Amino acid sequence: MKSKKQWLTAPGLLVLLVFAVAPLFIMLYYSFLSDSGAGFTLDNYKVFFQKSFYLSLTWSTIKNSIYVTLISLIIAYPLAYIMAKKLKGIKNIILILIIIPFFTNQLVRVYSWLIFLQDGGIFDAFLNSVSIIEGSLSLLYTRKAVIIGLVHAFFPYMVITIYLALEKVDNALLEASSSLGATKLETFRRITLPLSRPGILSGILLVFVPCLGTFVEPRILGGVNGTVIGTVIEDQFFEIYGWNFGASIAFILLAMVLISMNVLNYLGREK
Repeated sequence: MKSKKQWLTAPGLLVLLVFAVAPLFIMLYYSFLSDSGAGFTLDNYKVFFQKSFYLSLTWSTIKNSIYVTLISLIIAYPLAYIMAKKLKGIKNIILILIIIPFFTNQLVRVYSWLIFLQDGGIFDAFLNSVSIIEGSLSLLYTRKAVIIGLVHAFFPYMVITIYLALEKVDNALLEASSSLGATKLETFRRITLPLSRPGILSGILLVFVPCLGTFVEPRILGGVNGTVIGTVIEDQFFEIYGWNFGASIAFILLAMVLISMNVLNYLGREK
């Protein structure tokens, strides 16, 4: 009976093997090929680590991911806490409003920010109308615009994971802490925050890791100033046709992603 149940997973495993695992091995194969056709080589990886441009771009990509993750966490945690512990009837409505962006095309969302942040756009017009600024902030085609777009894209993941973790925190524990004389800050620090830690770490994972490889928002909102590792990989595959070098960068990025996931998993297990 057990063997029959295991066979039921075969179609899913086959699809995973054909469309996920096999392409990875094909890319790994190409990453070791020489553009000159001289056979296998490590030159593609050597070029990446020997050129300061790619190393500085990697660090810039990591910094962008850190900024987006921190901003998302700072905004998401209070909102998730209010939804889980303070709101009753309308929290489901707020949750739906947070999820709605998932039902719109990514390009539509990015181009909406393009219109919103452009010089003389809606944002500049609003700030000028309330006399906060005169002229334009010139946000478009800067790193700030990229971070704004990425926060908007990945912020819902952070809210949802933290909300689900806080929803599981028993209110009786909070009431018991208060009845024993603990202040609200002590209750939050000793009970709420530790119990919501799995949600925080999951949210960080779901925001930080995709940010490392994204290229749509940096390309459209950042222009030349928004160049990251993801845009370099895209250029190698679709503009320069340097598939071998592009594959090697993609695997370096994959290594960064796996390291990040392992670090976060370790932090999640740490007592």
